[in-house]
Amino acid sequence: MRILIVEDDDVLSEGLSAGLRLSGFTPDTVETLGDARAALEVSDFDGVVLDIMLPDGLGLDLLTELRAQGSNLPVLLLTARGQVRDRIRGLDTGADDYLGKPFDLDELAARLRAMMRRREGRASNALSHNGLTVDPATLSGRFREQSLKFSRRECAILCALMEHPRRVTSRDTLEERLYGWQEEVESNAVEVHIHKLRTKVGRNFIETVRGLGYRLAEEEDASSRSV
Repeated sequence: MRILIVEDDDVLSEGLSAGLRLSGFTPDTVETLGDARAALEVSDFDGVVLDIMLPDGLGLDLLTELRAQGSNLPVLLLTARGQVRDRIRGLDTGADDYLGKPFDLDELAARLRAMMRRREGRASNALSHNGLTVDPATLSGRFREQSLKFSRRECAILCALMEHPRRVTSRDTLEERLYGWQEEVESNAVEVHIHKLRTKVGRNFIETVRGLGYRLAEEEDASSRSV
């Protein structure tokens, strides 16, 4: 999941980015409202971690703008403010959740996953399709009674495809989900991860739609485990 972190404290921002990456997220960081607005215009994010106090204004201003535009992008507010009225104002402005500093990184990751579940109307972290169940919280899964472990990027690809199993997802879309701005993307990176996934769940589980991208096979087409 691609997450935008809007935080002007460099140490905290770097810690957030490192911690969320370990939890399977793909984070990008900015320090100001202006940079956050620019980032949201050019990239698709699955959620935002938004500090309230920023050098060029209040994070609540950006939140207000997003909701006025009709955006339902999940937003978690992050602030040193501890007063109840500040939490109430943030939630009433349209925030999906709220954490006060200091906080635990594992709790932040869990709250982000919960926000994504609510947005997608799911009761569980786990995604299932054709006998495969994947839990992004643990980067693990089960396929026909066999336990599997996935890398962060393998899991991100599977989740992207499993969220819309019959929709063709382009390579560019998958790259955006896998790599942040500061990460170098090799020309065949997606293909390499797809190949590794096929060795785990079968060559027919993920279809290549030539010239368009990838999608998951229908049940009758996903039975082969050979590669």
